[in-house]
Amino acid sequence: KVSADKYTYKVPAPRVTGLSPTAGSTLGGNAVTITGSGFSGATAISFGTTAAASFSVSSDTTIQVTAPAGTDHVDVTVTTPAGTSATSAADQYYYYIPAAVTGLSPTSGPAVGGTKVTITGSVLFAATAVKFGTASALYTVISNSKIVATAPAGAGAVDVRVTTPAGTSAVVTADKYTYIAAPAVTTLSPTTGPAVGGTKVTISGSGFSGASAVKFGTIAA
Repeated sequence: KVSADKYTYKVPAPRVTGLSPTAGSTLGGNAVTITGSGFSGATAISFGTTAAASFSVSSDTTIQVTAPAGTDHVDVTVTTPAGTSATSAADQYYYYIPAAVTGLSPTSGPAVGGTKVTITGSVLFAATAVKFGTASALYTVISNSKIVATAPAGAGAVDVRVTTPAGTSAVVTADKYTYIAAPAVTTLSPTTGPAVGGTKVTISGSGFSGASAVKFGTIAA
């Protein structure tokens, strides 16, 4: 053996092939899984020029990292003793401002659902879900500041919140939607009267506030 016969195998530089999710809030804090190769011994993870404060190397092909705060879109790179991963389309991470709900129209509807509700706010274009309380709603994104959603069935007062890759809109007074229970008749007194009408009838039940009509069969009283 002589020094002249030495041959050194280089450990390949890390390579990033994917991120999940690929977007998050400008405030940071999003948990991101980085996939690729050559991650063993990673010493740093950077989102653009900002180093991530917390990460864990799960294996040579997987890293769990907490995204730092940022803006726009950046390359996520991994550094090991073998070098830093080259940038590519696969390592792009996008920062979004969280959505905000500033108003609803109308602000109430029947408990059975089905009401078309216009949601106004900001950063709504990237919506991935709309919920009335805990119930998911069907919706259409009209613009960055408007969504039209169909209220699902529900009860009481709930918050209407919009979820985007940056997270879910904060609870505010302006996002309150109230479900109005349908009226229910439980008793009548008296239960009979002359065909010519004119009998004073007391109707008992629930949900009568705001009543707009009372009918005896098809005839309005």
